[in-house]
Amino acid sequence: MKTMTCLALLPLLAATVPVAHAQVEKPNIVYFLVDDLGYADCGFNGGKDIQTPQIDRLAREGAVLKSFYVQPVCSPTRSALLTGRYVTHTGVYTIVTPGASWGLPLGERLLPEALKEEGYTTAICGKWHLGEFQPAYTPTNRGFDHQYGHFFGAIDYFTHIRDGKPDWYRDDKPLKEEGYSTELLAKEAVRLIEAQPKDKPLFLYLPFNGIHAPHQVPERYLTPYQNLPKPRQTIAGMLSAVDQAIGQVVAALEAKGLRKNTLIVFSSDNGGPGPGRVTMNTPLRAGKGTIYEGGVRAAAFATWPGKIPAGQTIDEPLHAVDWFPTLLTLAGATREQKLPVDGRDLWPVLTKRAKSPHDVLLLHGTRPGVAAVRKGDWKLLVNASERDAEEVGEGEKLGGRVELYNLKDDLSERTNVAASQPEKVKELRAELAALLRDAVPAGGAKPATVPAAPNAAKGRATLFDQKDTNKDGKLSLEEFLVGPNNQANPQAARMRFTSFDTNKDGFLSREEFVSQGKKTQAVR
Repeated sequence: MKTMTCLALLPLLAATVPVAHAQVEKPNIVYFLVDDLGYADCGFNGGKDIQTPQIDRLAREGAVLKSFYVQPVCSPTRSALLTGRYVTHTGVYTIVTPGASWGLPLGERLLPEALKEEGYTTAICGKWHLGEFQPAYTPTNRGFDHQYGHFFGAIDYFTHIRDGKPDWYRDDKPLKEEGYSTELLAKEAVRLIEAQPKDKPLFLYLPFNGIHAPHQVPERYLTPYQNLPKPRQTIAGMLSAVDQAIGQVVAALEAKGLRKNTLIVFSSDNGGPGPGRVTMNTPLRAGKGTIYEGGVRAAAFATWPGKIPAGQTIDEPLHAVDWFPTLLTLAGATREQKLPVDGRDLWPVLTKRAKSPHDVLLLHGTRPGVAAVRKGDWKLLVNASERDAEEVGEGEKLGGRVELYNLKDDLSERTNVAASQPEKVKELRAELAALLRDAVPAGGAKPATVPAAPNAAKGRATLFDQKDTNKDGKLSLEEFLVGPNNQANPQAARMRFTSFDTNKDGFLSREEFVSQGKKTQAVR
């Protein structure tokens, strides 16, 4: 009788006693990344001359991040966001140009890969900008189930041509299609939301090419801005198109019944170019391509009904790298990985008014030697310039100039107090040196072209030496994936790498490569 009574109580106990590993519903995640947006272009961040009602409504419903840092230009911010690692650890210091024989290193664990392992549908609609010279570097081989949009920036908004070549793809395959890109990206995002199973979480990444040059927009978006001078008038129309696109995506979430369980994040990828003429970064100094606040502090917010208190303004220093560990935690994904993460979980900052999880933030420029650190209210800059790094070029000499600002008193970075604060300069230079101690070279590994390998052990050994580009006596995944056979089927190549790695240390020794490769009798 006692046994029967206990059994009868089990359902009641299960319903009332917390279970340590109970499955929590995973949130949908939508990340809007606006290209070249100025800090003060949107209404929620002080903008006055451009109407952004959809964006502003979302900002009011969540937390505006007043001190959210990114990288000075496009590709580095994307690498930081998707890996949780500073550019000094990925090698993506600057933009990946069309045809460049490098990209975000293949050994990196990307956000879509980690979320996909947790059952997420993963999709990118917009600009990739992290490499495409080999198939292994393209989005569908980096964790995305769906890809739509372009690999690079500065495409024609209507024809999608860049430098005389089309740059428009679906699932990494060329797609001939015309239409205003901002509208097409919104349409595709809405389609994905409508098709999404309600019992499966969604990660939707929308890195718009708006409002990046070339400055193009359908005439109908210019109607409210006839009194603005060009190019500001065109920028206003382009941002209005992005605002409407965001509104359409949010409306699709609401119609599908997904909005309540969706975290929406919004930010620019860098500061606005041409401040005061093209974009507005008020009250920050300089703009895109610089390590002054106008280049690396982005307009940003996060909103999630019932989870992030509405109407907040948060001034704690945060960085794009922080979203990687934060989103993994929210999704229930493991944060254990071989490559150390620089980001920190910012969820307590959003929900409990906690302090920044960082003691010091690294703000690196687009070339070695140009860097800044922020610690508390203090910011130290080395070799800073107000000129856009994309216009300066790599050949310009660095003079070693040091600047120090107290951002609490001097947000616009006008009064350099380095001369009067030698101890603070010394302290922050030591912090910067520590952060740069393990910095990797720019551009990542430069893989060599590898010929087809013979089946003999001698041929395998020769192939090992050719693939071992950094001559450390072992092959990383990125080095292993070089070569036409692996480029054609990178997923199968990754599986071979795992099977060859008999001691599971994440690398292939010469012995593993030669002996395991001989067994497969295949070209690697």
